[in-house]
Amino acid sequence: MKITVLSGGVGGARFTRGLQAALRTRLPDGSGGTTADVTVVANVGDDMWLHGVRVCPDLDTLMYTLGGGVHEEQGWGRRDETRRTSDDLAAYGLGWEWFTLGDLDLATHLARTELLSSGLPLSAVTERLCERWKPGVRLLPATDHEVETHVQTADGLIHFEEWWVRHRAALPALGFVQVGLDDAVPAPGVLAALTDADLVVIPPSNPVVSVGTILTLPGVRDAIRSARGSVVGVSPIVGGAPVRGMADACLTAIGVETSAEAVARHYGRRDSGGLLDAWLVDDADAATAATLRDEGWRTAATDTLMVDVPAATHVAATALDLATRA
Repeated sequence: MKITVLSGGVGGARFTRGLQAALRTRLPDGSGGTTADVTVVANVGDDMWLHGVRVCPDLDTLMYTLGGGVHEEQGWGRRDETRRTSDDLAAYGLGWEWFTLGDLDLATHLARTELLSSGLPLSAVTERLCERWKPGVRLLPATDHEVETHVQTADGLIHFEEWWVRHRAALPALGFVQVGLDDAVPAPGVLAALTDADLVVIPPSNPVVSVGTILTLPGVRDAIRSARGSVVGVSPIVGGAPVRGMADACLTAIGVETSAEAVARHYGRRDSGGLLDAWLVDDADAATAATLRDEGWRTAATDTLMVDVPAATHVAATALDLATRA
């Protein structure tokens, strides 16, 4: 069974970890793993250059989470992290107070930058880094090109991370711009992973700047529409609010209501030119599931809060059931 996941950072990483656990039970390989072949296509729109190194937040969150090195309480960054280097940079009056790199995390960025400087594309660099972390999936950046999400504000464009971390999305966003998109193509293997998939999953990642950035790449939407298997999405909205972060500010900026129903309609049904065959919502939005079901959507409601690995496993197992339901 081939499964492809379109992922942002924390939500996508936690869902994928739960998916791995569910697959180990349903499709065991007899050695503690699974016979399923899982590919994760990761958002690169949050990537940026900082202190001369290439930082890829979503790729790293996936790698650390699936590889057992993540800071569980944060959901991102390294466990047992220290920040001596960032503190010393601050003593020189350098760096950003609102975005600091941990010492262990910095080693990853230095390694990535060295490998990129040697001429390797980001997809090959990611494969090399995963040799250490062994995430149990094929981890692909959405593109090898530098495509960075910027936010259009009244004062001009700023990088998404500055808007998200420094300003906490409090600056009104007038729109989002993927800088570098004009020259970008999907990384090798991305389109094939979608068209050949027995199942495509859109986990509860930000639909605008995480999944949305992946979907802006040429050919990605068409590849999803032509996937041979089902496409199931998990709502990132619970009871009218985002599970994590400020996705509501992102949705507002593109004129989409912050609701499980509105996000489903934003993605659209595959049989009507959209992307989804099935949509999983939280129990808090059971009425939404019923409304969409009456319109012909394949829907279900369950507890979608991934507070720990067993909870994430339950969400993934329910998504698998929904994807295979006639």
